[in-house]
Amino acid sequence: MSVSILTVDDEADVAELFRQHFRRELRQGLYVLHFAGSAEEALDKLNGGIQPPLIVILSDINMPGMDGLALLREVKRRQPELPVIMVTAYGDDERRQRASEYGAADFITKPVDFDFLKAQLRRLQASSVRDGARASGEP
Repeated sequence: MSVSILTVDDEADVAELFRQHFRRELRQGLYVLHFAGSAEEALDKLNGGIQPPLIVILSDINMPGMDGLALLREVKRRQPELPVIMVTAYGDDERRQRASEYGAADFITKPVDFDFLKAQLRRLQASSVRDGARASGEP
């Protein structure tokens, strides 16, 4: 079963980087990648509904306009159960603390360790499957 990942970053090359690192998983149909170049675009995509089901948002913190921390707060207001992993080139304690206070599921620094990220995604996907089974009354 495929699940969706929404990556939000104002840097145009991020989409290609993610496609390269997830090439095998994309071919296997494990993930469908969606990209937004701004927080506003990400919110529009959420409003329109993302299929297959979205299991996580990966958001840069530093973006023009609405930044990633503001996006995190808005996502948590709208869909509190949706995990958001913050991704940034700056690993300072203040940003990490604010992201945690706002409900971030995790905080990853650039350059992204894709092996670590994939392990996090497998964990989220397993949790999502378990939660779905519980909601449908399965053991």
